[in-house]
Amino acid sequence: MYHQRVDDVTAFVLAGGKSARMGQDKAFLQLGESTLLERALELVRPITEDVRILGDPAKFTMYGTAVKDIYADRGPLGGIHAALTQTSTDFNLIIAVDTPFVEKRFLDFLISEARSSDAVVTMPWTRGYLHPLCAIYRREFAAVSEKALIRGQNKIDTLFAGVQTRVIEEQEMVHLGFDLDMFRNVNTPKEWADAQAQFKHNGKADELYLESKRTQ
Repeated sequence: MYHQRVDDVTAFVLAGGKSARMGQDKAFLQLGESTLLERALELVRPITEDVRILGDPAKFTMYGTAVKDIYADRGPLGGIHAALTQTSTDFNLIIAVDTPFVEKRFLDFLISEARSSDAVVTMPWTRGYLHPLCAIYRREFAAVSEKALIRGQNKIDTLFAGVQTRVIEEQEMVHLGFDLDMFRNVNTPKEWADAQAQFKHNGKADELYLESKRTQ
């Protein structure tokens, strides 16, 4: 693992969803002092200087470089395709704006694992689900995604059978001390309320830990 910025990775924050189930734009929901978009950008900027937002430039340009889908209204696959079509790096981190608990330490590990294999896609698997929106994609996946989009296929998971994939199993993550709950996302008002409660709980736990260190 490494703890410095790298120049062979581009980070893309997927922020262009319709947020239909939430009823408001998830990117601008406030969690603590920052919006979900700001939190995602703050998470990946220590990793690489090349950070971009997948979404409408008219909405997101004030926050950084925004990349518009080539195939509009095709869901996350359209965003991944747009990212890989215009990236200049082989390794590309895709992370969804609505996963506010992902740890930077895990992203460091994810990139390290992608580098150490020939896999086209490197991503975690927990509790029966792949997490393709917290993953590393090599640039060659652009051709795979484009063929699917041309066919009218929007589902991402079905494409992994056709490429070499490195799946990070949950047992491996637990062994390394990662919290499997970090991949929870917020799609509904109920999930958003739960996320806010978890954020407050985490904040109090951090305060107690720091206080205990001061009194030792």
